[in-house]
Amino acid sequence: MERVLFICGRNSGRSQMAEAYLKMLGKEEYQVYSAGLDPAESVNPLVVEVMKEEGIDLSHHRPKKAFDLLKGGELFSYVITVCDRETDLRCPVFPGITRRENWPFPDPENVAGTKAEKLDQVRSIRDSIKARIAGFFGPFQK
Repeated sequence: MERVLFICGRNSGRSQMAEAYLKMLGKEEYQVYSAGLDPAESVNPLVVEVMKEEGIDLSHHRPKKAFDLLKGGELFSYVITVCDRETDLRCPVFPGITRRENWPFPDPENVAGTKAEKLDQVRSIRDSIKARIAGFFGPFQK
């Protein structure tokens, strides 16, 4: 079974969405985790809302710290950062990694405008993450 870790800055948006989609897509093929370098207190409410539109409930998810996984000796087949290059460079090096990727996506915490405009921007980020997961790990089954 492949073990996959998605990392972003605060584990409140992009990495949570990526984890949820790969869990849905991979079923028994992957053990999937997400974490952040400086975890937020909770998952971004806009992210929770747009993921509910996909039938995925992130309301009970809590951000986790990437360094806690490293200290715990966790091993991963893939470590995928879903944020900017600066964060990618700060990410810990996990022993036993067979593949490391950087998939830069905008941060949902930085969207601006009315609530409807913010939701549209977060939907766009969500859809980009879903497409990248499907393109890398295989198409979604309905």
